[in-house]
Amino acid sequence: MVSADQLADVDPSALYRKSTTVIRDTPGYRVFRVINGVVMVVMCAVIIIPLLNILALAFSDGDAVTAGKVTLWPVGFNLTTFSKVVADGMFWRQYGNTVLYTVLYTLVAMALTTTFAYAISRKDLPGKAFFTWVALFTMFFSGGMIPSYVLVRELHMFNTVWAMILPGCISVFNLLVMKTSFENFPSELEEAAYVDGMTTYGVFFRIVVPLSKAIIATMVLFYAVGMWNSWWSAFLYLTKKDLFPVTMYLRNMIAGAANTGGMGGGDVNAQATINANIKSVAMVLTVLPVICIYPFIQKYFVSGVMLGAVKA
Repeated sequence: MVSADQLADVDPSALYRKSTTVIRDTPGYRVFRVINGVVMVVMCAVIIIPLLNILALAFSDGDAVTAGKVTLWPVGFNLTTFSKVVADGMFWRQYGNTVLYTVLYTLVAMALTTTFAYAISRKDLPGKAFFTWVALFTMFFSGGMIPSYVLVRELHMFNTVWAMILPGCISVFNLLVMKTSFENFPSELEEAAYVDGMTTYGVFFRIVVPLSKAIIATMVLFYAVGMWNSWWSAFLYLTKKDLFPVTMYLRNMIAGAANTGGMGGGDVNAQATINANIKSVAMVLTVLPVICIYPFIQKYFVSGVMLGAVKA
């Protein structure tokens, strides 16, 4: 039996030194760290350098862009293209459409994905394997573009907001990641909630969802970015310019397929300048909102992917 006086004489730092073991890096691990660091630097350069080049092209003079003089820094600072686009009312109308589509699509997709994933993550769900197989089947096989187009027309969704939202509102990949995350959820918490008299909906909304913020934030990012950058659905299902997303506006500018709201006419030299760097301006305007939002949810993104990828 150790007395209180004996415990008082013990040096805590000495106990810590005795209890800890110094782990030295092996030569193989040091080599791995060096290689890993070099690979990470190369990957960062591959990502950052093209982005800097696009920014430089967007703010450079059209003649310098055409002559290939622009690398990572603007040459002949120019805001003509930006001013032309920003002054166009149709641009802001379609930008607002993109915000609306992104918000509605993300809400609908998250509602369907979270509930479906939670249902098929339950071990006691009758027919769990069947429902999971149905989801996986749609991941590898689809009806194709023409049947999807015919279906949207027959459901009277053509040239409506819902044509952008309902088709493809569940990503099977996101569904499976969220299902795995829910399967790793401690069952003891749910059992305790059932003992306290909670229903299945109460357990889901009051316990599972609040404790799954990381994976939910990750899925919100996936869905929102996917819809923000989407233009193919609008190309197929929309013909009214008032319903176009901003990606269609930019796509038409790049391809020269349409001149919306005052982009044509004017001085010939000014128009040549616009045509020279319009692709870069389009990319900057499209990517900018995502770049601004991503840093605020990066921590949820990393932890959410890890939670969905590790099977307990």
